[in-house]
Amino acid sequence: MGQIILGVGDFGASNQAGEVVKTFALGSCVSVIMLDPKTRTIGMVHVALPDSSINKVKAHEKPGYFADTGIPVLLQQMTRFGCHKRGKGMVVKLCGGANVMDTNDTFKIGKRNALAIKKILWSFGMGAVSEDLGGNFSRTVTISVETGQVTLSSPGRPNWQL
Repeated sequence: MGQIILGVGDFGASNQAGEVVKTFALGSCVSVIMLDPKTRTIGMVHVALPDSSINKVKAHEKPGYFADTGIPVLLQQMTRFGCHKRGKGMVVKLCGGANVMDTNDTFKIGKRNALAIKKILWSFGMGAVSEDLGGNFSRTVTISVETGQVTLSSPGRPNWQL
């Protein structure tokens, strides 16, 4: 079984049976997961911050790092597998957006990420069918190409499905 491992700001897609796309330890970051039932393609982007205007150079070098550049670049990559360029027919799921280090909830990065992502998805005419956002714990996300199943794990908790 092949794995596509995504770090912070990375994105990836696959339609190869037996492969999984995985990202580790989402804290305030949000994972945007897209599944295209028509082409049996899965994709994910690991978004760290809501808006690329704070660092245009980083946005150019690593567009998945920001919500406003990450979602379009993931959709663009998924078109290589025959998916619609604006995500028509996609099933979208979101997870992460926790508050793990900001104990006073001063910066609200997780909440800001989730809101920015939802606004961008809405601009494409998409919305999440399920989400696991917030809380104060990190999440590791694994998506199976074969089944489209999204499995979440976190230290000290049993695995769960999204």
